[in-house]
Amino acid sequence: MKKEENNLNELLVEEMRDIYNAEQQLLKALPKMAKAAQSERVKEAFERHLEETEQQVERLEQAFEHLGEPAKGKKCQAMEGLIEEAKEIIDEHKESAMLDAALICAAQKVEHYEIATYGTLCTWADLLGLNEVSDLLKETLDEEKTADETLTEIAESEINVEAVAERDEE
Repeated sequence: MKKEENNLNELLVEEMRDIYNAEQQLLKALPKMAKAAQSERVKEAFERHLEETEQQVERLEQAFEHLGEPAKGKKCQAMEGLIEEAKEIIDEHKESAMLDAALICAAQKVEHYEIATYGTLCTWADLLGLNEVSDLLKETLDEEKTADETLTEIAESEINVEAVAERDEE
């Protein structure tokens, strides 16, 4: 049993390094997404999540410290791809009501990736009895879920309606 726990602990650290890098990539991408957004609500949602992401990076650093591991990232290919997709969206939909709808879609893909990752990390930390690490990760998981819900609300109440209206005007 002890050997399995060590392997799960190593996997936890490896995946924390992956999401640590993902969050750092996101710190660079969110300002660009906020700048590209046309809607004030979308812009504000991205800016607010940028502030949360800065805190999430700090929490990950605290979690590494609890584990006695250096806070270092491992290149997250998934986040790199999601961010590249967001850049393409910005280029393809400039000056269109579709831009904000597409940006929200891209952002929600990021959120769902993060939710899946943090959910798994929380489960592993719980199984390993790493309560302090689990608490830090759960706080971030809750923020990611809230960010996703906020984006859904903005899309459903405003952005998607505008995108449809623009299409109908054509």
